[in-house]
Amino acid sequence: QVQLVPSGGGLGQAGGSLDLSCAASGSILRVYTWDWYRQAPGQQRELVAQITRGLVENYQDSVKGRFTLARDDVQNIAYLYMNSLKPEDTAVYYCSADVQAIDHEGSRTYWAQGTQVTVSS
Repeated sequence: QVQLVPSGGGLGQAGGSLDLSCAASGSILRVYTWDWYRQAPGQQRELVAQITRGLVENYQDSVKGRFTLARDDVQNIAYLYMNSLKPEDTAVYYCSADVQAIDHEGSRTYWAQGTQVTVSS
């Protein structure tokens, strides 16, 4: 069984910074891709950023240059560093990971519970 546990987020100010992390635990052989999504009130969930096992990073245009990804493949943790925050970054943020579990062929996607990020102007 694999679990993802998020931490960080909370209340920030416009122009400020907040960090998110997401730790995977359980019978993990390897984590392939980490994804960060967000869902604002009344909006659909959208992909914000992605980091592959090969350290290829992809960002939604609205966060390019402001958000930065990192990952720790020893502890199976992903990080989303959010800088130059804007009120429109306010949303519930979700991390997901494509994980190959021990004694399992292939991989599957696991999701963490959402974390609220609120940016005040």
